[in-house]
Order: sequence, then structure tokens, then C-alpha cells
Amino acid sequence: MPRSRAARRLPTLLCALAVPLLLAAGCGSSGSSSSDTPAAQPAPTATAEDFPMATGRTLPDIINGLPKGPVFAPSVSLLTKGTNRIGFALFDTARKQLSGAAVALYIGKTDGSDARGPFVARSESLKVSPQFESKQTATDPDAAHGVYVADVPFPRNGSYAVLAVAKLDGRLVASSPYGMKVGGKAAAVPGPGDKAPVIHTLTPADVAGDLSKIDTRLPPAESLLKDDFADVVGKKPVVLTFATPQLCQSRVCGPVVDVVDEVQAKVGDKVSFIHQEIYRDNDVSKGLRPQLGPYHLQTEPWTFVIDRKGIISTRFEGAFSPASSSGPSRR
Repeated sequence: MPRSRAARRLPTLLCALAVPLLLAAGCGSSGSSSSDTPAAQPAPTATAEDFPMATGRTLPDIINGLPKGPVFAPSVSLLTKGTNRIGFALFDTARKQLSGAAVALYIGKTDGSDARGPFVARSESLKVSPQFESKQTATDPDAAHGVYVADVPFPRNGSYAVLAVAKLDGRLVASSPYGMKVGGKAAAVPGPGDKAPVIHTLTPADVAGDLSKIDTRLPPAESLLKDDFADVVGKKPVVLTFATPQLCQSRVCGPVVDVVDEVQAKVGDKVSFIHQEIYRDNDVSKGLRPQLGPYHLQTEPWTFVIDRKGIISTRFEGAFSPASSSGPSRR
């Protein structure tokens, strides 16, 4: 996701997101490649030497003899040729999320050949200051509190098998391969370098002050509802987040909106932060809101960082932490 790279290291995770988001939205270039070098990131969970090397091997070769490990659950659905930021979670058989493990991803063809890796993941916290934590995040035992992220280069479009190898209790274990497709429908969702589709996002004035009609978060994030996207795009930098904290299928919308709300408090009015709900009348049975149509979105959450010229400079699918925005770009 191309953007300006003047980011500075700052002492907190909040600043680590706030500064790159501000720079991405307001500082110009949106044409750099998808393999840009990260400016600042959380440390990897391990080193490549801690995992089997894939050179000259197949995926079955790599995991042969390894005990069956946790379930690999990616939070991204759209991948493109080149380096992709893959956020994912690991779950045990009781569906409990596992955190703090050393983890690496491997990819290969669907028959297991042409294995590549390890691509060592980093562990990123979704925790925010207490005053920015929603009721959904605080009370949902299944809400995500962290995300693993690996930067994985896919050499070509097509179908791939992706698996995770983790070190748990001092031993390596492997997930089952997970099918992921690179290319195809990914081109429909606007990305870095594209002009952001102009949509009207509802504000309190449109619903007679009843924020529950435009925000399922408890309490509503008022700072993310005050601007209509159509009124501010092309005039100032914008961070536009499509998410539904109460109705999210992936269980990460609440934490993501919490993160955005905290960053907005840090950045202030220099950037317009907007939260857009997903379902008509906040009712899943009524289908998607019309605002999602121009962006060709079928999943949630998504966050787009848009510069002052109205050009998308960065996009995130799924969960991202306060440190994620300093990772490599992905179109």
C-alpha cells in the first residue's frame, strides 16, 4: 500500500500508528511499490533459523513428523501478486485464541510443491487505553485481542496452499494447509493509487441525533461520525473504516474501531476519521449498506487511508494493530 515513508519511531504503539497514518494520508506519493521497506514494526516472534527451510522441499516434506497444531485463521481474503500483509489468528481445538507463540507461514502450490518460507510472523496487540475500549471488546470473550502478521511474497496469481508452523511448549507443530487465491476479484476493491470512490456517510444530523442508527458500537464513537465523507474527501486527509462492532462476522471489528478511535484522539482534526457501518438499518437480514457498493466490499472490516487529493495511499483488510501501518504496503 504505497505511501510516504517519513515515519519516525515513537515511544508508544498509539504514536506508531498515528504518525504513519497522518503521513500516509497527507504527505504525497501513492505510487511506491508493494514491497516497500517497513519504517517501524513490532519485533518478529522468532527468526527464520527457528523453522525448517523450504528450499527444494514440498509442504508435506516440511511438516512431515510435526504434530498437528492449531487452526490457522487468516483475516484477509483479497491477495495480489507481490508481497501481501497477511493477518491471522491461531485457535486451539476449543476455539481459544492462542497468542505469544513463535510462528511462521509457508506457501506452496495446491499440490504442496514449490514450497516457500519460512515467513516469520510478528505478534501485534490490539489493546487500547481503557477509555477507548468499547463494551463489545470488553465483554466479548471471543473478541480478538491480538493478531499475527506476516509479510508473504506471492510470485504469481493463482491458487496456493498456506500453512502455519508454531512453536508451542517447546516443540514445533503445524496447521493444516489453507487454500488462498491470489488475483482475480482482488482487483475490484480500490487500492493504493486509485481515486477513492466518493460516498455519503451519514452523520448525527441525518438521523436526528440517534447515533444507534449509524453506529453499533457501545458507546458510539462520536468522533468518527461527525463528518460526511463526501464533504471532506479531496479537502483533507481521511481514514475511512468500514466495520460493525456489534454484528461483525470476524470478531475483529470492535477492536479495530477502538484502535481508530484512539488514534483519532491523538491526531485530532488534521485528519478526518470516519466509521461506516456495514448493514442496512444495522440488520444483517437487510443486506449491505449502499456505501459498500462503490468499494466492492463483501467482508469486514476494511480501512482506507486517503490523502488530501482523494487518492488511496494505504488499505487494511481485517485486523490491524496500532503498529501495523508501518508494515509493507499492499495493493
